[in-house]
Amino acid sequence: MVRPARFDYNPQTAASNRLQRPVDVAPAAPQHALEEFDGVVRSLESEGIRVCVAQDSAEPAKPDAIFPNNWVSFHADGRIVLYPMQAPNRRLERRREVLARASEVLGFSVREVLDLTHHEAEGRYLEGTGSLVLDHVNGIAYACRSPRTDGTVLEEWSAALGYRAVVFDALDPEGVPFYHTNVMLSIGARAVVVASAAIVEADRARVLASLAASGRELIEIGQTELAGFAANVLELATWDEALGDCTVLVMSARARAALAPDHFVRLSACTDTVLTVPVPTIETLGGGGVRCMLAEVFLPE
Repeated sequence: MVRPARFDYNPQTAASNRLQRPVDVAPAAPQHALEEFDGVVRSLESEGIRVCVAQDSAEPAKPDAIFPNNWVSFHADGRIVLYPMQAPNRRLERRREVLARASEVLGFSVREVLDLTHHEAEGRYLEGTGSLVLDHVNGIAYACRSPRTDGTVLEEWSAALGYRAVVFDALDPEGVPFYHTNVMLSIGARAVVVASAAIVEADRARVLASLAASGRELIEIGQTELAGFAANVLELATWDEALGDCTVLVMSARARAALAPDHFVRLSACTDTVLTVPVPTIETLGGGGVRCMLAEVFLPE
């Protein structure tokens, strides 16, 4: 996680992220975001989850530094992937200090760095685990097409990492593509949360069949739940004295409130603990939820 130095509304990302809202609290946003960020860290640590916090640098200004999962991913084979970003001011977030911090705190040993950032010069982007929702068990990468998710880059990523890509179109109620796949799809150990009605009809059956074939519980949410970040959730691993190895599903307070009661019951039955944290400033101004704040690190087993 990256503790922000100058969190704010980012006009460079607003054109494709329709979940961003430039509200009146913007002058106090940096302090509010810091308080929310620190609250998430405390909550995660209270569940026994190991958290590596890297401090953002004040200069140059990086309003979205709080969302590191868009520019880096850490893999169990020791590889790190650096991703091409659409907004020029988001490219500034890629800092070697952050990678060094993860290696130091979590013991991640870097074997290789796959640098895809050269695609930026050609106007091609793939924004990490925002663009990609990964089924690690079955080696499948789900991606909805958008200005931030380019098929050429995805092909290169898939070939290098050994994943099969399932690509589709998904639209909001006004017919605009979702900027990131992880706002409408989440895959955990035993459950999938998917805004199935957002997937265009030509692709829907194919995508749902692939998700169902994994054997996970398929929880299909609606557009109202999606707008409340109900699919922008992430399951993390921890250890409990009574349970041993177990899982914690992290979601925002807004996501919890948006989920239909039956959907929450089904989802909570598929994980050991549901952790709910409030991040209203980050969601409103940043247009990203709790999942976007977390760049998960896979260590060799």
